[in-house]
Amino acid sequence: MNLEISDRAGSPFAHELRACLNEILRAPVPEGDQFADVLAANAEYAREFSRADLDGRAARGLAVLTCIDSRIDPLAMLGLKSGDAKIVRNAGGRVTDDVLATLVIARYLLGVERVMVIAHTDCRMVAASEDELHSAIREAGGPETSDLTFSTSADQAASICSDVERVRSFRRLDGLQVGGFVYDVTKGLLTRIC
Repeated sequence: MNLEISDRAGSPFAHELRACLNEILRAPVPEGDQFADVLAANAEYAREFSRADLDGRAARGLAVLTCIDSRIDPLAMLGLKSGDAKIVRNAGGRVTDDVLATLVIARYLLGVERVMVIAHTDCRMVAASEDELHSAIREAGGPETSDLTFSTSADQAASICSDVERVRSFRRLDGLQVGGFVYDVTKGLLTRIC
């Protein structure tokens, strides 16, 4: 395999980097490695890699905040491709302080002009209380987590609208267009909530 590494500045570093990466890609994945399956898949992906021309900006001016649930494929469900949007994920797809900071970077440095906050049906973060989630983790054999804050929600629609309002009212994100949605994991359909 031959990697195409841009050498815009004419740096000898690009040549050394190309040689090093080619050597890594020829090396076999050690047997017994817990990540062997995904490393092998990545080596195959790298052989056909064709996205070196993407510049890191959101080509469609879009950021998507959604849940970590593996049933959600944000790009596919919105008819997007790599480079079109910034994807931000956390448990429940909730607006946290970290998400707000990420959106400031996305807004001013990465071309984001609009944000979709997308929750989903059958979400484990929809719970009567945070204590319910702490108990479920303990019952599953997990550690004590009462010192952690989980953004659970007893009323998903209200939480989505509250999160949307939190982004809209954040003074460092003036002018950002924000909408709240629910994704149905059994139908693949988005419904606008706010």
